[in-house]
Amino acid sequence: MTRRHEGRSDAPPLRDALVAFDPVRTGDEMHAWVSRLFPLCRSITGDGLRESLRQLGELAPVTLTEVPSGTNVFDWKVPLEWNVRKAFVADATGRRVIDLERSSLHVVGYSIPVRRRMTLEELRPHLHSIPSHPEWIPYRTSYYEESWGFCLSQSTLDAMTPGDYDVVIDSTLAPGSMTLGECVLPGETGDEVLVSAHSCHPSLANDNLSAMVVAAFLARTLGQVRRRFTYRFLFAPGTIGAIAWLALNPGPRRGVRAGLSVSCLGDAEPLTYHRTRQGDSELDRIAEVVLQRRPGGCRVLDFAPYGDERQFCSPGIDMPVGVLTRSGHGASEKQHTSADDLGLVLPSCLSDSLLAALEAVHALEANALVSSLGPGCEPQLGRRGVYRDLAMRPSKRLLESALPWLMSLGDGKHSLVDIARRSSIPFAVVEEAARVLEGQALLRLDEISAARSGAASVGGVQ
Repeated sequence: MTRRHEGRSDAPPLRDALVAFDPVRTGDEMHAWVSRLFPLCRSITGDGLRESLRQLGELAPVTLTEVPSGTNVFDWKVPLEWNVRKAFVADATGRRVIDLERSSLHVVGYSIPVRRRMTLEELRPHLHSIPSHPEWIPYRTSYYEESWGFCLSQSTLDAMTPGDYDVVIDSTLAPGSMTLGECVLPGETGDEVLVSAHSCHPSLANDNLSAMVVAAFLARTLGQVRRRFTYRFLFAPGTIGAIAWLALNPGPRRGVRAGLSVSCLGDAEPLTYHRTRQGDSELDRIAEVVLQRRPGGCRVLDFAPYGDERQFCSPGIDMPVGVLTRSGHGASEKQHTSADDLGLVLPSCLSDSLLAALEAVHALEANALVSSLGPGCEPQLGRRGVYRDLAMRPSKRLLESALPWLMSLGDGKHSLVDIARRSSIPFAVVEEAARVLEGQALLRLDEISAARSGAASVGGVQ
């Protein structure tokens, strides 16, 4: 079993994990996990969701919380629990034209129980396809309205001949609960970093199995290193899960210093970061200097309220939560269809997404306010051995270029991220140069207050 450290000072630093990161091995392992979870029939409640979160607990210590059906959460109510055992449409010969066992997309999510014999014309209003993509199966749900239906490819629908069909949906819609998964990794401080992945989609590999696995691997990695902050990972159904967690956890939500909602992280589209609603939080600045300038690159775009970030960033909550994604909301025709299969998710993109998240977390952990301790003007670095210290380092020239920036902006008001942003020097180089000057007692690195980082205010809706 992997040893987990509770943010202890004897645990290795995160930068060691970054140096040791093996993208090929990690990508293959992550893709195997996506493949493993792919067949499970997930929804906003039920055994498929519960089992998915239980299995993620093999990667990180995920605790399951059951929120009873009917629980009021802000303006919403936790729905009845839905489970489906079998669902099919069989023709007159008994051949199953549509069968849940072939794909969990074949049944409309939250379909009520059905057992009838129907003509094709009677059945048609309950059949959903995509005429423009005749081989794709759509993903459809009916969470908050009693209904039922099947999803199938247009080519299958076109091949159905007039006649009678046996229609069976063996499902239950009854009082139960909605499952939330949480993994909390205590740090040296009580300030929290939230990572959220919606976990309710059935056999859709990129949306959002990829992000569930990236988040779980991020938790596994952070569980093995020294942590300044406490990390809270939330695996919950889209929309209602985030709303329920926020309603039931007013204390923890006020301690969130920064947050990241992750989705669609396995496809080949460029990595994309959407800013928080605030637009200039500490994490937003980190995205500009760490993610946007990393070798693989990353687009940094404005806030867009389309995922669970709109719950975390809503005016009454106002948590500084950004989004890390690739194709993102509505950017691909394949989203919410059977074309979002295991072939769409690439091991190299999974590992690159994880590495980007780790780099952002490292910058968040290492960021600090810089205060010069030198004399009134620039200190003489040569006689203190600073240049000699840098001479054998791989980034010697960049490190030397960072020194005057650190001393010029070391007024106690600028952070390492601010200096990297203004100088266009990589954050890792600025941090390393700062550690050298700190070792010579030429500058002091101070923690950034939660208020300055853009953390959620103490107020907000209760």
